Amino acid sequence: MDETLKKQILEVQAGNREVLNDLIKQNNGLIWSIVKRFEGRGYELEDLYQIGAIGFIKAVQKFDFTFNVALSTYAVSFIIGEIKRFLRDDGMIKVSRQTKSTCQKALKIKEDYEKQGKKIGIDEIAKLLKVSKDEVIESLEYKNSVESLYDKEDDDGLCLIDKIKTRENEEEKTVNRLALKEGIEKLKPREKEIIYLRYFKCQTQKDVARMIGISQVQVCRIEKQILSTLGEELKEA
Repeated sequence: MDETLKKQILEVQAGNREVLNDLIKQNNGLIWSIVKRFEGRGYELEDLYQIGAIGFIKAVQKFDFTFNVALSTYAVSFIIGEIKRFLRDDGMIKVSRQTKSTCQKALKIKEDYEKQGKKIGIDEIAKLLKVSKDEVIESLEYKNSVESLYDKEDDDGLCLIDKIKTRENEEEKTVNRLALKEGIEKLKPREKEIIYLRYFKCQTQKDVARMIGISQVQVCRIEKQILSTLGEELKEA
């Protein structure tokens, strides 16, 4: 690490607010680059920038030189964490009433079918609700945060993030989550449906094939292609 930067960090940790303001200005681009990932969540970007700046300040104050990482890398998880905490405490990501309503109705249909020992696919739910498949998928994703990519395991005992070869630096995991979410949003409807069923609903490839009306071999091929695409998204994050 640059000796000048090291000195600045130590001064901030000793209570020097003037140096802290200088560091914030020097890392203004980093904070804004992360803030812009949260655009369209119902909040002014200027407000989110202030929250992100608080996260950066915490990163500087808690920076541990023994980690042997750049301040910018170390600060990323603090900035994102502060913003996500704000969004969560303020009522999570804002979604439309229509999306919430569709989600509630879709979940009720699924619950009713499961009580009868049956399974129902996205297509059937969409027909019953008289909406598009995309609307059903979007509404159900509202109930499943991107953290599910880490928490839910598939039938192989691996979660989605484990199947994508990417950097393993602990400080970059949160950035990877956001990049992965953005990558999923770019997928075609059927690809998005496969990922949703496989990694958010933990369905086997055989079950997914039956639910969307294609062969298990096709599901396997499409899934591999999707994972490869998402892997590239993470490399560029």
